[in-house]
Amino acid sequence: MIETARLTLRRVTMADLDAFHDILRRPEVMTYWSTPPHPDRATTETWLTTTVARDPATTVEFAVVLDGRVIGKVGGGALPEVGYIFHPDAWGKGYATEAMQALIAFAFAHHDIDHLMADIDPRNAASRSLLQRLGFHYTHHAANTFCINGAWSDSDYYRLNRPQTP
Repeated sequence: MIETARLTLRRVTMADLDAFHDILRRPEVMTYWSTPPHPDRATTETWLTTTVARDPATTVEFAVVLDGRVIGKVGGGALPEVGYIFHPDAWGKGYATEAMQALIAFAFAHHDIDHLMADIDPRNAASRSLLQRLGFHYTHHAANTFCINGAWSDSDYYRLNRPQTP
């Protein structure tokens, strides 16, 4: 578990199903995600089962909790990949920045990796700004990386190198 000034980051559990379904069912949240909104709780349950089962030795997966309520998730399926998703009520308040700063510190402190990677839909200006504030730098663009309901989207890739120690 990680405590920040306002947030708690803890392992994702199956008890988070309702909170994550409330996030992942929303079209505004999933606009730039790699899957469409979750149409039902069973879809979120399948996603969450996979997320919970990931090996903490090779992943970092944290539910982001504010005042006892899950407001999002930071982490990724396999290091060095990381990402984030938040409930719209949490947007624009600095929670993603705060949670990602904690995740970055944790990942470099507990895993033998020389960098982190994130990919975003190039149309997602808010995510691009977040990654740049966190020190990630643009590495490349790829066309037609995922198809949702017959529409292709591209990806921009960003990298954050492990900080140099004196």
